[in-house]
Amino acid sequence: MTSPEKEVETYPFGPYQRLDLHPKYARYREEQPVVRVRMPYGGEAWLATNYEDSRTVMADPRFSRAATIGADVPRSRQAFEDPIIVALDPPEHTRLRKLVTKAFTNRRIERMRPGVQKIVDSLVDTLIATGAPADLAETVAWPLPITVICELLGVPASDQGTFRALVDVWLTTGDERPLEEVTAALDELMAYMSDLLGKRRAEPQDDLLSALVQARDDDDKLSEDELVMLGITLLAAGHKTTANQLSSHVFALLENRERWEELVASPALVPKAVEELLRYAPLAPASDNTRIALEDVQLSGQLIKAGEAVMINYASANRDEEVFPHPDQLDFHRESNPHVAFGHGLHHCIGAPLARMELQLALTALVTRLPGLELEIPAAEVPWRNESVARGVRALPVRW
Repeated sequence: MTSPEKEVETYPFGPYQRLDLHPKYARYREEQPVVRVRMPYGGEAWLATNYEDSRTVMADPRFSRAATIGADVPRSRQAFEDPIIVALDPPEHTRLRKLVTKAFTNRRIERMRPGVQKIVDSLVDTLIATGAPADLAETVAWPLPITVICELLGVPASDQGTFRALVDVWLTTGDERPLEEVTAALDELMAYMSDLLGKRRAEPQDDLLSALVQARDDDDKLSEDELVMLGITLLAAGHKTTANQLSSHVFALLENRERWEELVASPALVPKAVEELLRYAPLAPASDNTRIALEDVQLSGQLIKAGEAVMINYASANRDEEVFPHPDQLDFHRESNPHVAFGHGLHHCIGAPLARMELQLALTALVTRLPGLELEIPAAEVPWRNESVARGVRALPVRW
């Protein structure tokens, strides 16, 4: 049955405040799980707000990501996405993911654990030696995933500052930067990655880029364009998401002091705490990754017609009261925590094991070595970014 259409909402519902979700998400989950919204670019779309519908949109082949490539679809960003693995459907997506999985193995990730631990220890050593007050975002949260992804891919450490700045420009939202500047940053990233891949093709190393160059499935292999865009995607996602997550997680713990003390008393809880923090702390400031319905589909009684755009909000799905009791509270003892922070279905994040490892090792080091860690300024005064596709702090001043 199709529910009566209501007034189209302007989206996002409002500017985000720290790790809070706009109250309209909860209202719509209860009253109208699928709502019509007008996106900042590209017109109107349907927004799925609850857990069940969000998982359906992510996994059901009737909703296409590939149909958005190069099209003026409803979206949060001014720039169109390029045809990379997150914007493809089977069989193209299946083919690429199979090839990437041959290189990006759990064994390769697990081999990195001792090295990641050394990086964490070194960063915390430097933080302690420098003394309080300090910016935890710049001293630990950003350097950790940048250093790790550089080592994994085989990107020279000396280039960290360059590619971080370019990625920041490329993944800008809104009109803060001209589209030409955003496009230029992507072009520069592509040129950089193409040059690096050329070097790995000539002289293979023991790194992920070399493994991607050599990855084959019988006679199939990644094309040059696929290699370049995959390299950029791994480089960008491998540091930007984890850095912002780590900062947000520490902020959430220090704002909810009882939860920090709980981990100080029981560091063995950190793995469960990371899963709960992934559920609780929104990463994206607004919905993205538009899908197009390939045929008529019903979601929570709302008819989505073929050709219409559909958005989801991972954070809203992760706060669904039907799946997560008292969803706005941090609870490290949930019996079940099937969050969708890393996505669901064929687009489930391939880097999830690496992100989990980094977050677990970093939080364990902080709660064991700096049990007295606290915010240097009131939580309400911590500055947040508002121009990026990833929600995160500009700085996280702490003392101990």
